[in-house]
Amino acid sequence: MTSAASAARTRADQGAPPPLPAPRGPVCAALFEALRTPPEPATRIAAPQAAGPWGEDLQLALYACYELHYQGFAEADPGWEWHPALLAVRAELEHAFLAAVRHEAGSPPPLREALAGLLAAEPAEGTGPSHHLLEHGHRWQAREYLVHRSLYHLKEADPQMWVVPRLPHPAKAALVTVQYDEYGGGRPERAHATLFAEMMADLDLDPGYGHYLDAVPAPALAVVNLMSLFGLHRALRGALVGQFAAVEITSPPGAARLARALEKLGASPTGTLFYREHVLADAVHEQLVRHTVIEPLTEADPSLAADVAFGIAATGAVEARLSDHLLRAWHDDRSSLRRPLADAPGGGPR
Repeated sequence: MTSAASAARTRADQGAPPPLPAPRGPVCAALFEALRTPPEPATRIAAPQAAGPWGEDLQLALYACYELHYQGFAEADPGWEWHPALLAVRAELEHAFLAAVRHEAGSPPPLREALAGLLAAEPAEGTGPSHHLLEHGHRWQAREYLVHRSLYHLKEADPQMWVVPRLPHPAKAALVTVQYDEYGGGRPERAHATLFAEMMADLDLDPGYGHYLDAVPAPALAVVNLMSLFGLHRALRGALVGQFAAVEITSPPGAARLARALEKLGASPTGTLFYREHVLADAVHEQLVRHTVIEPLTEADPSLAADVAFGIAATGAVEARLSDHLLRAWHDDRSSLRRPLADAPGGGPR
């Protein structure tokens, strides 16, 4: 193992809470001010209304609310996690976000059609970020892509674990089988979050948990927020299964392209292992999710089929927003991050 990979594994395994990010609007400002104080029973958070459901203020505030259920923040007392005032603010943000997602996703097709769409062969010529990075990408764009994805992949599989106790036993057992692989199959050094950290280090990025939160814009935050939203609400358990299915079924071709792109742009074998691992693992997971999670779940409760289809459509909607954001920025030869990396246009020493 290289010294960089070893350092990345150490930083990823430490799990130290990151600092609170800089606010991006009045809701963030009010929320972060409250989180820096003790969570007394009578504490209230007078957060004003966010500007819009897809905007920076709402998405960062919602991400911060959810992060209290994961690693938290260095300045935030753990007692805030289930504080009624915090949950009241979170509920307002969730209501606005979920309504926007439902509008964006439209009316999903029946579940059978939704799954068939995921399984359809990709067109020979694609237009997504993985295609761009393989065919036209620069190293700084690949590094930016990893920064965007780091907010999820450094805690990969954690949002989906919330749904496990909310599933019937046949589906629960199958989903845990998939998750076992995500966490390394009993080998901590093979956990996907650790492999991602090592990939970041290989491309000269800081693999610290939450290190790039201030740099990541709303479209990437929304992708992670959707998983947490679905995972933390039992009423949305079907949607979370749909999200999980969308990722597991569609990821192998994209992962293969990303591995080739990173190798082309100078990554070592350590820097491509994360995506090479997903090519093989997710091909197996696709079968498990379809046949041993979705089928028994919807057979036990047919009403959940529409929720699973919504989860698939919602995942496509938020991913399309992120893809559009990345490609518009890169085609204009500008950074897709709020704080460009040193080698990106507009970047440099800070």
